[in-house]
Amino acid sequence: MAGTSHATDDLKTLPLRALHEEHGATFVPFAGWEMPVRYAAGVMAEHLWCREKAGLFDVSHMGQVMLPHGADEALEALVPMDVVGLKEGRQRYAYFTNAAGGLLDDLMIARHDDGLHLVVNAACAEADIAHLRAHAPGVEVLEGLALLALQGPMAEAALAGLLPEVAAMRFMDVRRLTWEGAVLRVSRSGYTGEDGFEISVPAGMVEAFARALLSDGRVAPIGLGARDSLRLEAGLPLYGQDLGPDITPVEAGLGWAIQKVRRRGGAREGGFPGADVILRQIETGAPRRRAGLLPEGRAPMRAGTPLFDALEGGAQVGEVTSGGFGPSVGAPVAIALLDAEVPSDVTLHGEVRGRRLPARQAATPFVPPGYKR
Repeated sequence: MAGTSHATDDLKTLPLRALHEEHGATFVPFAGWEMPVRYAAGVMAEHLWCREKAGLFDVSHMGQVMLPHGADEALEALVPMDVVGLKEGRQRYAYFTNAAGGLLDDLMIARHDDGLHLVVNAACAEADIAHLRAHAPGVEVLEGLALLALQGPMAEAALAGLLPEVAAMRFMDVRRLTWEGAVLRVSRSGYTGEDGFEISVPAGMVEAFARALLSDGRVAPIGLGARDSLRLEAGLPLYGQDLGPDITPVEAGLGWAIQKVRRRGGAREGGFPGADVILRQIETGAPRRRAGLLPEGRAPMRAGTPLFDALEGGAQVGEVTSGGFGPSVGAPVAIALLDAEVPSDVTLHGEVRGRRLPARQAATPFVPPGYKR
């Protein structure tokens, strides 16, 4: 299947497409892009490699945007996060909300010496950029860039071979660094639960940079399939599945991301879309809650699987929003959205192909995080 592609003319192509093909990639359409879903080794091997060594992900489909100094308040009017208080050299997880308190997208905000660098999801990029342009000054869409993620316990050692300064970075630190004359934006973050980095690279230099990383025997290319199983084991939500315009941050278990200064009684309380709904839910509870699930047996419970409170009859009390097999766990894992009144210690039953199968509620992440604090 090496090099197999389902691409059509209207799909965007990654700058590293030829390199992916060289490594035996199978491609699929994803968010308007032709993306490598797996390589010759296969999803299971790629997943375990990333947990043990260092995996290189091409995430150049993500949108990258710059906002100038002075856009802090305008951005704060769109997100419930403390943007004004974000220090230079640091990054913060954030999300856009709508008037009903739902989630429009999640994103990363990094403060560099030249302004705020935002990374948004590919599927939402066009809408996010229009949203920003309608409310914030000086929005600059960054063209001609690629984005790589290097993830795993050996990521620091591998990247430090090219950029020695990264060894001193902590989780959510950001730096502008130079490699072979190219300016890179590096953050110590990622989407796997492991230590690692995301690196914004000029598209004209990304192949040389990726080849330099892959020449290290600890680094292997990893596709979308393992990216999904890694983030699922890490309990990290995916926009369009676990997050959406009809799900509030509190229901999604993301209330922790709202800093004290934007909450009730804070110096800059509210002022973002849906603030009344979200701040009320933080204080009094939401109608639904996110939960981890460990289905019994070997059959995964995929997104959309209805969940019941009894083996037979009973009521539907929620549904799986993300699910699959967890290679590091050695068993199926899932994330679900449940009615808030469902006790956290009761066994639920997912209806899979007409049969109800038991699933135990569990805390996420399903694997210990490896972030460097």
